[in-house]
Amino acid sequence: MTEKRMSMSRKHNLKGLMLQVAKDLIEAEDILKVKEREEYMENSCPPLVLPHSKDELQELCRELFDKIDVKDEERYVLEHTANRVVHEVWDLNIKIVDLKGKFKKPPLKKVRMSADAMLQALLGSKHKVNMDLRANLKQVKKEVKEENAEVGDWRKNVEDKAGMGGRKKMFETDA
Repeated sequence: MTEKRMSMSRKHNLKGLMLQVAKDLIEAEDILKVKEREEYMENSCPPLVLPHSKDELQELCRELFDKIDVKDEERYVLEHTANRVVHEVWDLNIKIVDLKGKFKKPPLKKVRMSADAMLQALLGSKHKVNMDLRANLKQVKKEVKEENAEVGDWRKNVEDKAGMGGRKKMFETDA
């Protein structure tokens, strides 16, 4: 198959046409929104006629207050339902993550702490912990064996230590 490539001028021309169509659609949508807003305002807010007497003015204020109260209740109900839906979506997302079993581990910072400070933080300040391990070690004395440098018959020495790797002779002499 041979694919024909579009020339750059044709691409720019098509892109310009698409942008023009999108601009016209956005402008038409904006005009429609303005008309809807004006219709809503005409229907819900009749033209204001100011009364001449004090009683009529108080009555107008009461009516406006009642209308504001109704609209405020509607706003509160809508806001409450929107918050409830947001929380439900959040809970469902948590359940989905739990079901998948994939948890993101938070990035942990490296903390430089001595072993003494770490144990004190874990066990609390009541416990005094000393991590000087060398102080608690048992002292072990090295025994230096002095072997006689006698030159003798090596076969006699082997026969004496024969059996259990030479240990038999050691046990016999201790008893």
